[in-house]
Amino acid sequence: MSIAYLNGHYIELEQAKVPVLDRGFLFGDGVYEVIPVYAGNPFRLSSHINRLRKSLAAIYMSLPQSDEDWLNLCNTLIEHNHYENASVYLQVTRGAYVERHHDFPELSEPTIFAMMSPLPPVQKSWQATDIKDFSVITAEDIRWQRCDIKAITLLANCMLRQQALESGADDTILVRNGEASEATSSNLFIVRDGVIITPPLSEHLLAGVTREFILSLAQQHGIPYEERPIPEHELLLADEVWLTSSTKEIRPVVRVNDVTIGNGEPGPVWRRMYEYYQVLKERLYLGEISGEAQL
Repeated sequence: MSIAYLNGHYIELEQAKVPVLDRGFLFGDGVYEVIPVYAGNPFRLSSHINRLRKSLAAIYMSLPQSDEDWLNLCNTLIEHNHYENASVYLQVTRGAYVERHHDFPELSEPTIFAMMSPLPPVQKSWQATDIKDFSVITAEDIRWQRCDIKAITLLANCMLRQQALESGADDTILVRNGEASEATSSNLFIVRDGVIITPPLSEHLLAGVTREFILSLAQQHGIPYEERPIPEHELLLADEVWLTSSTKEIRPVVRVNDVTIGNGEPGPVWRRMYEYYQVLKERLYLGEISGEAQL
């Protein structure tokens, strides 16, 4: 049975409860992170915690926990649960207050919750993966104006994902003012003429930890990249389209709006990046590098 963390206690997940007056339940007043774990090591934990702090600051919250405190929390969860590959879901809300009103309470104890979920087994080669037929649609971005905050208010994302599923696709790439920004839970990359392209950071998309890591890998291996806007029509002209996240890693897209991208197979630049990513993970399994995977 899975063990979770809730406000200082490690308990069975099914026993974790929060008050109905918790502002996360009433208002979606909270933020979250999803941290991959490989071989018992939280991957890029410092980057995730730094983003958590930025999200908290953006919603006028702060927490006293140090990096070591968060590492201890994750490591204790890992010890209690026995997944070879997993993710830690970490959520912070403003907590429960004695009455429901929109004002931020001056005094409230935040609710801190964390749990683990299994990830698919590590694939040794991209040819062995089951991700070679991933398709997306595009749709108008109906979310709010602060998508750079990793907020728990994800109803619009769920609606846009459901739109894709009902059309027979796997996900939706979101379009705002004619420009593609990201998918419902992933950052967006395309490749044209060997150059990796991703939209620049703004309030309209999340600063993905995996996005940052991919750009670092590209720089290390001499693969050119650009951070610039991607007009919606350019998706169909791309040689390759990818989605990246902590749980998807680097997911190749072979169809956009039923239009085949490239030759309909994961492209050569994606294959290179995928192999670099897997080599780093293998080194982590062998204990040659830490979960921070400094390049």
